[in-house]
Amino acid sequence: MTSTDVKPEDSRNQRRESRLPWWGKLPIALVVVAALLFAGSRLDLMPGFGDVFGEETNDRTGPTLLKSIQDLDRYEAASGNFQVVVDLEKDAKYLPDAIRGTRTLYVGAGTVGSYVDFGGVGEGSVQTDKERTSATIRLPHARLGKPALDPDRSYAVSKERGLLDRLGDLFSDNPADERAVNKLAARHIGEAAKESELVTRAEKNTTSMLEGLLRSLGFTEVRVIYGA
Repeated sequence: MTSTDVKPEDSRNQRRESRLPWWGKLPIALVVVAALLFAGSRLDLMPGFGDVFGEETNDRTGPTLLKSIQDLDRYEAASGNFQVVVDLEKDAKYLPDAIRGTRTLYVGAGTVGSYVDFGGVGEGSVQTDKERTSATIRLPHARLGKPALDPDRSYAVSKERGLLDRLGDLFSDNPADERAVNKLAARHIGEAAKESELVTRAEKNTTSMLEGLLRSLGFTEVRVIYGA
């Protein structure tokens, strides 16, 4: 028998393999995965079986620790809501944007409070007449608090990253880090608060609060002077 001769058993095996369906030639692992996916999709249609392949969220956050307590000697007199659209772009010097560079369009929303500090108010800051019907109070000017971003109202509209930046995100613990745009949004909101009427509104509200308080104690004339 020459090397080209085919045994009858071999020819029967080849015919048997050719008659196998296409899915019979797939690896067993792929068949098992496909069967599980099919079963999962069918079980979703049956009451009581949809949760078998459903997602489950577990909150394993540890206890919240109280680090410190501070007494606040100030009156929060006004608060402003702000929104800014941040367009932050970082380019490489000698590389095109498609290779290296990022651009993030981010909507930052937050609040800024304005307060009057009563911590430095002493006995000489409050003067009354002998009849205790007139009072003069000297207070420092109102100040602005730090901007506080609201995560529920702040979001990224779009993110464009070059090829090298995308590869870097794969090996980063915090891909697409938004700290830079958060800081930039907070800075713009703080600058907008300085140009607003928050400080003036805080001093006006503080004056109204003190007038109502002292008049309830019997004072008929109340003066509040800022800038002491």
